Amino acid sequence: MKFRPLHDRVVVKRLEGEEKTKGGIIIPDTAKEKPQEGQVVAVGPGSRDDSGKLIALDVKAGDRVLFGKWSGTEVKIDGQDLLIMKESDIMGVVGK
Repeated sequence: MKFRPLHDRVVVKRLEGEEKTKGGIIIPDTAKEKPQEGQVVAVGPGSRDDSGKLIALDVKAGDRVLFGKWSGTEVKIDGQDLLIMKESDIMGVVGK
């Protein structure tokens, strides 16, 4: 990918949602909710504090993260649907 986010921005690829419910009912595409879980593709260098010191981000490329339902800006880069959001929009990292 030839895109590098700036400052405290993070590029996230949404993970695909479930195709079926726990009871086995298949969910059609029109009724699916967009997943709130994704994988970090790229991160910016970080933000600067009042003195100009660089504060590194807590997330890194490859992390699985949870984010808000309406977080980020949807973009298409190299044919992939991605989200660009601030690190503060990410609620947490999902453990492995």
